[in-house]
Amino acid sequence: MSVLKRPIITEKVTAQGGQGKYAFEVALTANKVEIKKAIEKLFGVTVESVHTMRSIGKSKSRTSGGKFVSGKTSTIKKAIITVAEGEIIDIYGEA
Repeated sequence: MSVLKRPIITEKVTAQGGQGKYAFEVALTANKVEIKKAIEKLFGVTVESVHTMRSIGKSKSRTSGGKFVSGKTSTIKKAIITVAEGEIIDIYGEA
Protein backbone atom coordinates (compact mmCIF):
# COMPACT_ATOMS: atom_id res chain seq x y z
CA MET A 1 0.00 0.00 0.00
CA SER A 2 1.32 3.42 -0.94
CA VAL A 3 1.91 6.07 1.68
CA LEU A 4 0.81 8.92 -0.62
CA LYS A 5 -2.75 8.79 -1.98
CA ARG A 6 -3.14 12.06 -3.92
CA PRO A 7 -2.11 15.72 -3.86
CA ILE A 8 -4.62 18.14 -2.37
CA ILE A 9 -5.22 20.96 -4.84
CA THR A 10 -7.19 23.82 -3.31
CA GLU A 11 -6.91 27.57 -3.60
CA LYS A 12 -5.29 27.85 -0.16
CA VAL A 13 -2.71 25.11 -0.82
CA THR A 14 -1.89 26.50 -4.28
CA ALA A 15 -1.16 29.90 -2.74
CA GLN A 16 1.25 28.25 -0.27
CA GLY A 17 3.13 26.61 -3.16
CA GLY A 18 5.14 29.80 -3.58
CA GLN A 19 6.40 29.35 -0.01
CA GLY A 20 7.49 25.78 -0.74
CA LYS A 21 4.51 24.13 1.01
CA TYR A 22 2.48 21.34 -0.59
CA ALA A 23 -0.40 19.20 0.72
CA PHE A 24 -1.04 15.50 0.18
CA GLU A 25 -3.64 13.03 1.36
CA VAL A 26 -1.76 10.15 2.95
CA ALA A 27 -2.54 6.73 4.44
CA LEU A 28 -4.06 6.84 7.94
CA THR A 29 -1.24 4.65 9.27
CA ALA A 30 1.60 6.68 7.71
CA ASN A 31 4.01 8.50 10.01
CA LYS A 32 6.11 11.61 9.27
CA VAL A 33 9.29 9.66 8.50
CA GLU A 34 7.52 7.44 5.94
CA ILE A 35 5.86 10.47 4.33
CA LYS A 36 9.18 12.32 4.07
CA LYS A 37 10.93 9.33 2.45
CA ALA A 38 8.07 8.81 -0.02
CA ILE A 39 8.07 12.48 -1.13
CA GLU A 40 11.86 12.59 -1.51
CA LYS A 41 11.86 9.36 -3.54
CA LEU A 42 8.90 10.23 -5.78
CA PHE A 43 9.69 13.89 -6.54
CA GLY A 44 13.47 14.06 -5.96
CA VAL A 45 13.33 17.02 -3.57
CA THR A 46 14.68 17.68 -0.09
CA VAL A 47 11.90 17.80 2.53
CA GLU A 48 12.54 20.17 5.44
CA SER A 49 9.41 19.48 7.50
CA VAL A 50 6.22 17.43 7.57
CA HIS A 51 3.06 18.46 9.44
CA THR A 52 0.18 16.01 9.66
CA MET A 53 -3.49 16.29 10.60
CA ARG A 54 -6.45 13.95 10.69
CA SER A 55 -9.86 15.02 9.43
CA ILE A 56 -12.38 12.83 11.26
CA GLY A 57 -15.36 11.53 9.25
CA LYS A 58 -18.75 13.05 10.05
CA SER A 59 -22.29 11.70 9.94
CA LYS A 60 -24.39 13.05 7.07
CA SER A 61 -28.13 12.71 6.49
CA ARG A 62 -30.63 13.90 3.91
CA THR A 63 -34.00 13.04 2.43
CA SER A 64 -34.13 11.39 -0.97
CA GLY A 65 -37.36 10.37 -2.65
CA GLY A 66 -39.31 10.91 0.54
CA LYS A 67 -37.03 8.65 2.55
CA PHE A 68 -34.41 9.46 5.15
CA VAL A 69 -30.88 8.47 4.08
CA SER A 70 -27.92 8.61 6.44
CA GLY A 71 -24.23 7.87 5.96
CA LYS A 72 -20.76 8.87 7.01
CA THR A 73 -17.86 10.65 5.30
CA SER A 74 -14.43 9.03 5.38
CA THR A 75 -11.69 9.86 7.85
CA ILE A 76 -8.60 11.15 6.03
CA LYS A 77 -5.09 12.16 6.98
CA LYS A 78 -3.39 15.17 5.38
CA ALA A 79 0.29 16.08 5.30
CA ILE A 80 1.66 19.56 4.69
CA ILE A 81 5.17 19.25 3.24
CA THR A 82 7.76 22.04 3.29
CA VAL A 83 10.57 21.58 0.76
CA ALA A 84 14.01 23.17 0.81
CA GLU A 85 14.28 26.75 -0.46
CA GLY A 86 14.52 26.95 -4.23
CA GLU A 87 13.01 23.50 -4.86
CA ILE A 88 9.53 22.90 -6.26
CA ILE A 89 7.20 19.92 -6.68
CA ASP A 90 5.57 19.83 -10.10
CA ILE A 91 2.09 18.53 -9.23
CA TYR A 92 0.45 19.71 -12.45
CA GLY A 93 2.95 17.99 -14.78
CA GLU A 94 4.21 21.22 -16.35
CA ALA A 95 7.69 20.95 -17.80
